[in-house]
Amino acid sequence: MSVEVMIPTVLRPKTGGQAVVCAEGTTVREVLAAVEAVHPGFGPMVVEASGALKRFINVFLDDEDVRYRQGLDTPVADGATLLILPAVAGG
Repeated sequence: MSVEVMIPTVLRPKTGGQAVVCAEGTTVREVLAAVEAVHPGFGPMVVEASGALKRFINVFLDDEDVRYRQGLDTPVADGATLLILPAVAGG
């Protein structure tokens, strides 16, 4: 399953400056692992060592937050778009 992964500016140094990368996988977890396999160092920026999604990283699959689906085990369809957004806070 080919998935388009949209990379936020803050994580682009980990993907060689690429704003969009294509990866294969049947779940969000597999897609993120595929990105890590090609771009070492990317995975730890998004996923905790425990395997959970980092607290301040939001991942949307076709405009739907994966936390409200099956988390990183959410199935992805061929041609889907995965958007990674770091949370923004300030005061």
